Order: sequence, then C-alpha cells, then structure tokens
Amino acid sequence: MGVEIRTITESEVGPWVQAMHTGFHRSQVISAEEIALSRPGFDLDRTRGAFDGDRCVGTFRSMARDLTVPGGGSVSATAVTNVTVTATHRRRGLATRLMAADLAAAKERGEAVAILIAAEYPIYGRFGFGPATWVTEWEVDVPRAVLPPGDAVSGTVELVTPAEVRALGPALHERVRVRTPGAISRDSRWWDRATGAIVLPSFGFQVPFFVVHRDTAGEVDGMAAYRVNDPYWPGKFPNAEAEVLWQLAATPDADAALWRYLLSLDWVVRLKSGHRPPDDILPLLLGDPRAARTETYADYMWLRLLDVPVALSARTYAPLGADLVLDVRDADGLAGGTFRLETAPGAAPRCTPAPASPPDLTLDVATLARLYLGDESAERLSALGLLTEHRPGAAATASHLFHTPRRPWCPEVF
Repeated sequence: MGVEIRTITESEVGPWVQAMHTGFHRSQVISAEEIALSRPGFDLDRTRGAFDGDRCVGTFRSMARDLTVPGGGSVSATAVTNVTVTATHRRRGLATRLMAADLAAAKERGEAVAILIAAEYPIYGRFGFGPATWVTEWEVDVPRAVLPPGDAVSGTVELVTPAEVRALGPALHERVRVRTPGAISRDSRWWDRATGAIVLPSFGFQVPFFVVHRDTAGEVDGMAAYRVNDPYWPGKFPNAEAEVLWQLAATPDADAALWRYLLSLDWVVRLKSGHRPPDDILPLLLGDPRAARTETYADYMWLRLLDVPVALSARTYAPLGADLVLDVRDADGLAGGTFRLETAPGAAPRCTPAPASPPDLTLDVATLARLYLGDESAERLSALGLLTEHRPGAAATASHLFHTPRRPWCPEVF
C-alpha cells in the first residue's frame, strides 16, 4: 500500500506530534503532557500527515495569519510550519504531496499568499516560493560601541513582569506590525509561550528579563526580552553576555532607548542582537559601528503568491504612475496568468487579469515573490536571467514601483 496524505483526526494528534519531533531530531519519546499542551495550537483542518499504514511518517501544518504589505495594508496568508519527513521515508515525494494539498486548500479558502521560514535554501523554490525578507544578527563588542550622549533619547525604560507583557504586548505588536512590511499577526498563544504561561517540556523555559519603553505621555511604545549569561571573569574583568530574544519598537525614540538600555547593562561586554531587519538602526546607533559584527545575514521568510490580483492590489507602489503587464508563470497552475498592474497617481493601485495584453515582463511566480514586499530589484533579477523584459525599460520601471524606503522584515519564528 502507498503512503496516504490527509488531515489528521483528534486521535492522531499524539502520533503526529511524535512524528514531528522525530523528523526534527528532537526525541523519539514525547510525553502525554507535551501532546496535551501542543494540541490547542493546532487547527486539525490545516494539519496534515503522511501515513504509512497507521504510522505517521510526515507532518505539515499551517496557520491563518495577516501579512503586512508595503503601505500598511494586509493580505490573508497561510503560514506553513512543522514540515517534516521521517528519515525512513525520504525521497518519496511526501513533502511535495503535503505542500500541494495545503496550497490547494489555501487557494480554495481565498488566502492570497503562503509564507514559511525556510530551514534550507534549495527546498522551496520548486514549490513557487521565493525569499521575500532577509534577517541579520549582530554581536556587539560593548566596550568598543561608544554610545552617544544619553540626553538624545526621551521617555523611560522600566522592567515589567510576564503578566504585564501579556497585557501590554499584543496592542504594541499590532501597532508595530501594521507599519512593518513582512510582519505577521500573532495570537495569544505566542504571548503565552514567550512569557512562560505555556511551557512545552521538550523546549523548557528560562524566564527572561522584560523591559518596556514609555514615551513622555506614559504610553508603551517599545518592549524587549533578554537574558544575561555571566560566566567566569578572567583576571577579574567583567565577561557577561546579553542575548536579546526579541525587541519591538513603534517609534524611533523607543527603538534607540531600548538599544541604549541593553548596551548599558552592568558587566555586559557582548550583546547578541537576535533577529533584526537587515537595515536596522543598531550598527549606526553606535559611535563605532564596527563594534557590531555581523553573525548572520541570510534569507528568512519565503513567500508564494496564490492570488496575484488580490496580492498586488493590496500594497502601494512608488509614485511613478506607470502600468506594467506581467506574464506570471506558475508550473503548479495556482497563480499564473497575464495581469495588468495600474499605479496611477492619486488612485488606488489595481491589478487585473489581462490575457489579451502583450506582456512587459515575463517571470515565474517565485521571482514575483522576491519583488512583492520590496526587497529585491527587478533589474538584478533580470541580470540573473530570472525575468524577461519585453519592453525596454520595463525592468527599471518594476524596480522603481516595487521599491520600499525600508527593507521588509518578519520578526516571527513560526
């Protein structure tokens, strides 16, 4: 008998969680407590397994999320996660079948895009995904950082409890999300796990320090979580390392004040920034930007278009007032076609099917995904042979239209 791909039932949650942990090389033995705590996070209609008889040998799950696009609008997204295939069943096309089933269901539900965090670069391009955001991590040599004078920052920073984070965090996150292309919505479970209200045994939890920044009116406009590791001091010199787990800032003042606080912790000589946008202010905030050494610079959130007219109509574009006809190729038949993108000054952008129009550009759906959030240049993609220009200057027009003032960023791990 072949391997069956299907959504799981309530009685199959345990075997599915077991298979997921096995696929990620975490453990072959998962406690009943782990399964019970994991279950509320699953929508069974969006949780698929690959079953060889009664044994689950592949896992795949998605979540409904809102994705912020340039201009502050949102599109509905299916956020793909927990993709595994047990080592005994690799190279049998199971991931391809799981992905095909989920994308077809997302298309049927009317979700405009699919998103995921790619563990490995080569895997997801064949499914129509392209890297839409990138991420950077820095390690700051604090003694060399040379912070500018402190009177440049207004407001206050204060330590808060996990309960206060759960109360204050969701509204702040939503405020940040709607102004950050690439950011996605969070549910209450995210905050419960981030503050230790829910602790999965296989992951454990060490309560971090939480701080908020309040503006001069007392409103919370920034928040961060961090840990400090204080090992042996060689020669009795301080040797502590601070690790930022996450940081949210709705204003430049809050952003600068939180970094200043984190870089001023007693005994800390190294600060790990955690995941940050590639054009974050952090290095240039320092008197000596060379004190921030890049540890990671890599692709992060990948995106796949499922409804080109809806997705392209939802975002804004540079005020060029140009039209483009895009011939979008999709080998899986989910989002291909010829579309006209209209961006007249003073009018809402509009993308509509245009099957009879001669195209300005031909590109596949994964290449369009690279352009969609503004993180890539059409001219660079053209130089790589990833799109074809039919009208001279069309790639330059696309580069200008899709460009955004700041690079998109996805703060989430999902």
